[in-house]
Amino acid sequence: MAYLSELRDNWRPLLAATVGLGSGMSLAGTVISTMAPSLITANNWTPSSFAYVGSLGLFSSLALPFVGRLADVLGVRMTALIGMLAMPLIYLGLSLMNGSIEVYSMLFVAQGVLGMTTTATVYSRLAVQYVKKSRGLALAIVASGPALFGIPVGIMLNWIVETLGWRSGYQALAVFAIVMAVVTFLLIPPGAKTHGVLKTKRKAREDYPMIFRNPAFWMLGGSMMLCNLPQTIPQAQLKNLILENGMTGMMMGQATVAMMLGQLSGRLLAGLAIDKMNPYRVAFLTMALPSIGLFFLSSSLDAHALVLLSVYCIGFTFGAEGDVVAYLVAKRFGIDVYSSVMGLITAITSVSTSLGAILLGYTLGTTGNFNVFLVVTGVSVVLGAVMLLLLGRNEKRDEAAHPVPA
Repeated sequence: MAYLSELRDNWRPLLAATVGLGSGMSLAGTVISTMAPSLITANNWTPSSFAYVGSLGLFSSLALPFVGRLADVLGVRMTALIGMLAMPLIYLGLSLMNGSIEVYSMLFVAQGVLGMTTTATVYSRLAVQYVKKSRGLALAIVASGPALFGIPVGIMLNWIVETLGWRSGYQALAVFAIVMAVVTFLLIPPGAKTHGVLKTKRKAREDYPMIFRNPAFWMLGGSMMLCNLPQTIPQAQLKNLILENGMTGMMMGQATVAMMLGQLSGRLLAGLAIDKMNPYRVAFLTMALPSIGLFFLSSSLDAHALVLLSVYCIGFTFGAEGDVVAYLVAKRFGIDVYSSVMGLITAITSVSTSLGAILLGYTLGTTGNFNVFLVVTGVSVVLGAVMLLLLGRNEKRDEAAHPVPA
């Protein structure tokens, strides 16, 4: 009961983090994947040029270390407020754009930079700060927000886009973002010093060299670089991928449900397992799973159920990653610099996703299909998962040489 009572006692910050994360930037993958075919068709864009837009996520990578540091210094409430104000305005801007891919790209960058303040880099800090004994499950609950919101939002958004058009879809998202921002802001405990902001006079010039000297940072970073190359699929290309595999546009709702169920189950199962089992083995198993889906999708096996199973596998790891990375960062670096490290690791993740988008744009342009991209990224995922398994081999030695900051 003590395992669960800690969650019950801290229900407010956990609910705030879950709602904020679920309704914030994490919906971008569902939104872009749902909008992509309509935007491409209506505006006469090419699939490869749209895929290249995903590479602009590199700008998000530059912002993430600053976002992480802001959360450590200003707190979750004030940092997240930036994205809460920006996201509705960006959705409205997207609904009014004139069809220029340059305008879309500019708004994509704005969302990618300002929206980073509504991601796990910021919100997971609430779970890490308030919960200790059942931290894995707390992170799983918070990380389930995108799946819990993504399923109904994805289904409704796809219906709006297919019946009323993509402009109406963005306008509905703007209204949704405003309502959820108000709810989240009111739930976050007020007062910067109440939810884990640095109270000491530690300086960035002291913290970052300490972080970079720790081998765990480079192992985690290298793993995330390899594991996130295929993340442009759930973030932007899911609908295009299922259309290539014989499904119809109206079946996007089924693919969205499969993706979100994968995310939800991945987060909950990984969170429970990481509290009870060797976290490095859990990390390996959960991060290697999407390779199965990627290899199936690259094959000639296009059965409806198999495509949905493959999408589920990709979603499972997309969900589990939030628990695994956040838990390992807290375990290897402590609370004081938690968001600073998460900002750096998430920046690496963003770079990886952007490189994946560049790779996809190139392979789509040269081959006309997803197959080469799926095989290459399937192999990279396995290699990245192995790095997480190796991370645990020298844990005690690394912690002795690089102690967690007090």
